[in-house]
Amino acid sequence: MKIERTTDLAACHALRRAVFIEEQGVSEFEEMDDQDDQAIHLLAWQDDRPVGSARILLMGDTGKIGRVCVLASARGTGLGAALIRAALDVLRDQPGVTRAKLGAQTHALGFYEKLGFAAHGPVYDDAGIPHRDMTRDL
Repeated sequence: MKIERTTDLAACHALRRAVFIEEQGVSEFEEMDDQDDQAIHLLAWQDDRPVGSARILLMGDTGKIGRVCVLASARGTGLGAALIRAALDVLRDQPGVTRAKLGAQTHALGFYEKLGFAAHGPVYDDAGIPHRDMTRDL
């Protein structure tokens, strides 16, 4: 398994389509926004095929990790945690960025807590899925 920065948006979009649109029922309008152009994208590979992705948006001293997805066939392998750790490494290399933020689906709060994130604020609806904001210092 390898994770690398990528400019291959087609591969990232295909993964996001499979996980968010087809599996989770998020509308294409909500999933495909106008922020991909400004983002850093990570792509995870297993056996020469893309199986996961994430994107990072830089907002002042904060890096927002989002659109984290892993194909069903690659879940339970540690890939999701590896993607988050890779995103945190990218953020640590950005001058002036001191914390990471993400919007976690509520069923995944424990997963992110194990990676050092703390939940705050109320539960909110994002694309019909309950989420909660989480942050951690870098």
